[in-house]
Amino acid sequence: MHIKPYDNQNNPIVDVEHAQVPLVYFNIVKLQKNEAFSYALNHYESCCVPAHGTVDITVDEETFEAIGSRNEIWEGSPSGVYVPTGATATITGVSETTEVFVAGAKFEERYEPFAVRPEDIDIVQYGSDDTKTHRKIKHILGQKQHGRVGRLLVSELFTVGAGGWSGFPPHKHDTDELPNETRHDEVYNFRFKPEWGFGTQLLQKSGEEFGEAYHIKNGSSILIEGGYHPCVAAPGYEMYYFTILSGLSQRSLVQNFQPEHEYQVETIPGIKDMIAKFK
Repeated sequence: MHIKPYDNQNNPIVDVEHAQVPLVYFNIVKLQKNEAFSYALNHYESCCVPAHGTVDITVDEETFEAIGSRNEIWEGSPSGVYVPTGATATITGVSETTEVFVAGAKFEERYEPFAVRPEDIDIVQYGSDDTKTHRKIKHILGQKQHGRVGRLLVSELFTVGAGGWSGFPPHKHDTDELPNETRHDEVYNFRFKPEWGFGTQLLQKSGEEFGEAYHIKNGSSILIEGGYHPCVAAPGYEMYYFTILSGLSQRSLVQNFQPEHEYQVETIPGIKDMIAKFK
């Protein structure tokens, strides 16, 4: 499902118990300096990640100061704060303007809040210009935070260079069939550089000869409830997408590659290391 770019006015883009991706929550919060926004999610843990700007984030009685140091998503490393299930989080703008991604995953247990600083980010770069798969992943809630988070995986993904494929070879993660696959609902929010850039998101369900193609632009959100889902940026444009994954039965992601394309795992430099980082 494609949600076209719009001003959500700090209301959830993907609310709790969404019909297509019930395991995921997603909001974008925009604040001016000293402006505050509060939320609490029962049955969902979450993570606040400034796309740009700086905020203070209070989780119940604990305050994490100066979260975020980027002027835009294309520079530096992200920061974030983990918000436990049922906790009240208050985000307060410190810089003149800020935009904060709020990523959530369905989870009943309550863990402790913590901050993720730039030095905590796990960066993986793989692929190549020759294979048109060159990209960089910045894991915000990844392997380093395992044991401190219930079901939530949060990353930023960048195409390296102008144009190229992501999510390739095509893979899916819509059924719990361990050890071969896990059920993980997924949501993307795309950005392009320059802002008028664009790309295409493909969604192809198992057993179907042809899938659906969505024209994605700056601010597009894609909801992935199942099927194979590669995407591509048009030549001349850099593509970014904020990625939320929520597992049904476990946090570690096990991808199932489309059989006729799986052999290309052996042709893409570093892709096996990338796959391992989601486990």
